[in-house]
Amino acid sequence: MSVNERVRAARTEAGLSMREVARRVGVSAATISAIENGRTGVSVDRLRALADALGTDATLLLDPPVQRARVPQPGALETPPAQGDWRSFPELTIDPVLAAAVACFVETGYHGATMRGLAERAGMSVPGVYHHYRDKQDLLVRLFDITMDELHWRVTAARDEGETSVERIASIVEALALYHTHRRELAFIGASEMRSLVGADRIRITESRNAIQYVLDEQIDAAVAEGHLRTAHARNAGRAIATMCTSLCQWFRMDGPSSPEEIATEYANFALDLLQQAARESFRRSEPPKRLTRRAVP
Repeated sequence: MSVNERVRAARTEAGLSMREVARRVGVSAATISAIENGRTGVSVDRLRALADALGTDATLLLDPPVQRARVPQPGALETPPAQGDWRSFPELTIDPVLAAAVACFVETGYHGATMRGLAERAGMSVPGVYHHYRDKQDLLVRLFDITMDELHWRVTAARDEGETSVERIASIVEALALYHTHRRELAFIGASEMRSLVGADRIRITESRNAIQYVLDEQIDAAVAEGHLRTAHARNAGRAIATMCTSLCQWFRMDGPSSPEEIATEYANFALDLLQQAARESFRRSEPPKRLTRRAVP
């Protein structure tokens, strides 16, 4: 983000008109417009005056945003979870700004959230948030990258654990179900805010989501070719199974009657039923799922 873009963003978040900023700085509204649109340069003295008028620090208007690595779950993981046990979902260390974005996007939706509201929830100033993140779209893209990075390694690890195509299908479905229950808030944003992504990031993340679907499709095709499945509509069944898993974030609650592990086992069996597995035994986890204390889902 350029200096002129940061000036415009800071003015917008401060709720000030160009005319009011011009009055505070002692210039014309046309000058402020020219600064924001990049038609005129900004001297150090003028930048300080703008910062005072906007209630921020000149260094925050001048310095580029800090670039951070992409990381998984509501916030920024300094280190991703160990990529080995795809069934394990430890609590994650979070970045306060991204954590605030998760809470706001779930509560009000992407378009209903404001950078000022995010800043208040994160306990930071608006310019402080802009110092780390370019804009609200940047935050949304980071959250999608977090989700897709974790989904890819978990689904791949689950697939590789299976010895047969049918076992691989069951494990992939289990991994999807576990993610969409354990990481419910991130999954909810992923399911509801694709429409809010724009430009190249939307194309890239769409391709990443499709790649997850193709992992499942490949195993379904293999099982059909090997005679283990009788479905005549493999592609439609694969989409139905994936949608079944991604919808879990819409209704699952940790304080409900079933644990994520129990749901995941049931969904793996639902998937095999839908695919009409020939002469099969129900899919079961190698270890019984752990039960949690919870009240009934409202």
